[in-house]
Amino acid sequence: MSKITLKGFITATEDGMDGVLNELPNHIELTRKEIGCLVFDVTQDESDKSRFNVYEEFKNKESFEQHQNRVRTSIWGNITKNVERNYSIEGL
Repeated sequence: MSKITLKGFITATEDGMDGVLNELPNHIELTRKEIGCLVFDVTQDESDKSRFNVYEEFKNKESFEQHQNRVRTSIWGNITKNVERNYSIEGL
């Protein structure tokens, strides 16, 4: 099984920025504890504060899909349901 890598960014809305900033540390902590998570980094862009750069590596397709399923039903998933997502995924 091959490693799954996701990279790109999300862009938070002005209305949603506080929620993103407040929940992001919890989202990072929960994700890094997931079985199969190898790397998970989300950082606020220095020049565009509404943009958050994302880099993820998961051991395999199953661990990546489990992460996606958890996020859909999480507080983070609810807070970010309206953010713009721009990702590329390798290994699927």
